Amino acid sequence: MMDKYFEYRKHKTDFKTEVTAGVTTFLTMAYIMFLNPFILSGEFAGTDKGFFDFGAVFTATILATAIACFIMAFYGKTWPIGLAPGMGINAFVAFGIVAGMGYTPAEALGAVLVAGIIFLIVSLTPIRAWIINSIPKSLKLGIGAGIGLFLAIIGLEIMGVVADHPVTLVTIGNIKHPLVLLATLAFVTMIVLEKKKVKGNIIIGILVFSAIAWLPIWGWTGASIEGGSGLARFNGIFDMPPNPSYLFQFEIGKVLSAGGMSVLFTLFFIDFFDTAGTLTSVANVAGKVDSKGKVQDIDKAMLSDSVGTVAGALIGTTTVTSYVESGAGVKAGGRTGMTALVIGVLFLLCLGFAPLATSLPKEIDGAALVYVAILFVRNIVDIEWNDIVESAPAVLCMIVMPLTYSISNGIAIAFITYALIKLFSGDYERVSPAIWVVAALSVISFTV
Repeated sequence: MMDKYFEYRKHKTDFKTEVTAGVTTFLTMAYIMFLNPFILSGEFAGTDKGFFDFGAVFTATILATAIACFIMAFYGKTWPIGLAPGMGINAFVAFGIVAGMGYTPAEALGAVLVAGIIFLIVSLTPIRAWIINSIPKSLKLGIGAGIGLFLAIIGLEIMGVVADHPVTLVTIGNIKHPLVLLATLAFVTMIVLEKKKVKGNIIIGILVFSAIAWLPIWGWTGASIEGGSGLARFNGIFDMPPNPSYLFQFEIGKVLSAGGMSVLFTLFFIDFFDTAGTLTSVANVAGKVDSKGKVQDIDKAMLSDSVGTVAGALIGTTTVTSYVESGAGVKAGGRTGMTALVIGVLFLLCLGFAPLATSLPKEIDGAALVYVAILFVRNIVDIEWNDIVESAPAVLCMIVMPLTYSISNGIAIAFITYALIKLFSGDYERVSPAIWVVAALSVISFTV
């Protein structure tokens, strides 16, 4: 039955290869089940900012991931893509929307839902291609790198490598603390494993060094576990899944007000271009690009992604997007939606691991966050550095995002700067109308 539906022969693959590819991709993106609730719950923040409930987000993350993967498997059936709540955009929701703008979790989910519906509508119309072709490559790369630097400063603070300072804003942290040292070793291990092409390097680094922190051999008084003093509390491995208490708990009133415009634009922009970039990257590896450079069946993949975001918001998590880690599964031979189906099933099998998720030391989660940040930043080599008109707005975006703790501020500054430079340099005729529209909306977002 599966052979007939996914057309293994047509795509020169088989069941065993597709399962292997699914397992491979799962291992490379499994970290999201731990990092997403960690970021959205704000457990590391030390203040009550009305963040999300950890357990509810853990369950929602897995359910949304599985559902999105199943949609990709059966609708976008020629795409071996894994989908899950996106990194970067979850930090924007936690720090920018909830902590920064005072949204409740329900209002934040309402914003994600509306942005997902906009993405869905755009995916069904020719507007999709127009938007993709309208935004300069330098801005896309600068925004991606800016998100990476935003994640990096958050991750380094969580690790304890940097700390707040009243004069210099940040300074070196307590790097002699055992957990900071373990987190640093976890980060190095992730890089070394990636260099040696070991699949699942992030999840391996998290689990191995968390286990070391749990050992009752440290004599540390900062935290304790039964039977001895460890650096972190071990709460167990498996239990009944937490209640997904955010199911259908969304409010859209606040995001539809004038002040919600920048929120909607940022959520839509990141998801749209992250998805388009990931699909193009995976398509090149999978041989889904024709002689004219057109990506085959990209409309089905984009639609599946947007429906996944809508479903994720209804379940109780942030924007769902296609994962670039899917390239690992493609390299392992994945060519059909069967790969996505396997990924979804494997995530469902992890529903009971909430106790394990709550046992992970925040410093080691921070190390994983810094590693993911590097993946976002590394594409800056493709920015047109010899053209300052193209590179300057991208660099400004990269600087503004981490320094203002806001992805939306970085995007707005990038578009405004790009439009002004083009206008005053006399090169405005070649600027897409989309740039002028976004720049104008960005100016308005700073004034309302």
